[in-house]
Amino acid sequence: MKKVIVADTTLHLNPAVSGFNESIEIARQLEKLNVDIIELPAVVNETKDVLLIKTISSFVKSSIISVDGGSTPEQITNAKKALASAEKGRIRISLPASDVGMEYGFHKKGPAMVKFAGELISIAANECEDVEFCALDATRADKNTLAEIIKSAVLNGAKTVTLCDKEGIFFPDEMAEFLAEIKSLSGLVDEIKWGICCSDISGMAAASSFTVVKCGADLVKTGVGCGITELKTAIEIFRNCKFHTSISTDIDFTSSRRIISRIEWIIGGRDNYGEKSEDGDNGDFLLDSNDDIEAVSAAVLKLGYDLSEDDISKVYNEFKRIAAKKSVSVKEMEAIIASTALQVPPTYTLEQYSIQSGNIMTSSAQINMTKDGVTVTGISVGDGPIDAAFRTIEQITGRHFELDDFEIQAITEGHEAMGSAIVKLRSNGKSYSGKGLSTDIIGASIRAYISALNKILYEEA
Repeated sequence: MKKVIVADTTLHLNPAVSGFNESIEIARQLEKLNVDIIELPAVVNETKDVLLIKTISSFVKSSIISVDGGSTPEQITNAKKALASAEKGRIRISLPASDVGMEYGFHKKGPAMVKFAGELISIAANECEDVEFCALDATRADKNTLAEIIKSAVLNGAKTVTLCDKEGIFFPDEMAEFLAEIKSLSGLVDEIKWGICCSDISGMAAASSFTVVKCGADLVKTGVGCGITELKTAIEIFRNCKFHTSISTDIDFTSSRRIISRIEWIIGGRDNYGEKSEDGDNGDFLLDSNDDIEAVSAAVLKLGYDLSEDDISKVYNEFKRIAAKKSVSVKEMEAIIASTALQVPPTYTLEQYSIQSGNIMTSSAQINMTKDGVTVTGISVGDGPIDAAFRTIEQITGRHFELDDFEIQAITEGHEAMGSAIVKLRSNGKSYSGKGLSTDIIGASIRAYISALNKILYEEA
C-alpha cells in the first residue's frame, strides 16, 4: 500500500488566517490530525514571524514544518533562523516557470531562471537538509524549460519537486500525463519525491490530485479554504478509497471531522460544533455560574484544547460573563474559547455600550472602550443599531476599514440562545476576521468588530 504525503497549506494560503494565537492553535490541530507537513509563509517581519515559527516548532514534533524561503538569500537565511529549533524543518523555494511568470515576476527568460533556481536551491540546501522546489505555474510553462529548471533544482539539492496547476486548466487525466512527461523530460524518476498542487477553481482539484497520485505522485498539497484540494475532501478520499486504490495516510480519521470543524471556526468558517465526533461522543455538558475555574479548565481539556494559564483565565472570565445569564453548553464553550483564547493581545477592550434604536428614531450608539488603561468614549448615529455601533468604534479609533463580511447566528436555540458574530475587515489588501459572543446580537457584533480591529493594530505595531 502506497503511503501518500499530505502537506497542509492553511497557515500559508488562507487569507483569513491572522493573529499569533490563531495560527498557533491551527498548527496544534494539524499536529493532532497527523498531517505530514505544515506549510508556513515566508518570514516578512523578522521579530513576529520568527517568533511564531519558533513557537510552533516548540510543540510540533511529528509533522515537518515547511517555511517559504522567498526569492533572496536574506529570506532563506531568515527561514533557517526561524527553523532553528524545529524537530523536522523544510525550506520551500517557489518560482514561476511560464514565460509570463518569469518575465513579470523576475524579469528573466528561461536560461536565466534555470540558473537562478539552482542558485537559490543551493543556498537553501546549505542551510537546511530538506528542500522543496515548487513550480508555481507548471501547467502553463514550456515543458522543456520546466524540465531544465527542475533538473537544476534537483542537482543543487532539492529533494521534493511540486508541480502546480495554478489556473485549474488540466483535467485529471491530463494532469497525470503531464507529470509523466515532465518526469521523462527531466530524467528524474526515483531520485526525488514528486508533489502535486491543484487549484480548485474548476472544481477538479481533488480528482486531479488523486489521479496523479495513482500515476506516480508522492505528495498532495491540501488546505482549509485555500482554493486548492480541500483537506476535508482529501481525508474522505483516503477514508473511502484507500483499499480500492491501495493508498494510505497517517491522518487520524477518528477525530478528523471535529478537528477540521474547529479549524474552520478559528478562521471564521461555519459552526459545526454540534456534530458528533466519529467515536460517537460529542462531549455534551452544561456549566453554570456555580462552576469554578477548575471545572472550566476540565471542560476545555475535554474539548481537546491545551491552553496556557493566561488563556484559561481569559476563557474563565468570558465564561463568567455568559454564565451570569444562562447555563453554558459544549457548543457555547467552543465559541467562548475561539473568541477569547485565540486572539492577539488587545489594543482596545470593550467596557460598556448603550444603543438607542426604533422605527421612529435614528439609531445611535455610545461605546466606552479602554486603551492603555484609559477609557475612551464615542457617540455616533447610523442606519440601524449595528451600523451606529461600528461608526462609533471608527470615531473612537479614527480609523475606517472596508467591511469584507458580516455574519450573525445563534449558537444555541431557544429564548436564551447565545449569539455569535463574525466581522471581516480589510486593511492594506488583507482580510482580518474577528469573532464576538454575547447573549444579544448587537453586543456580539461589537465584540467581533473590536476583535478584528485589534488584529489589524497588532499586525501594524
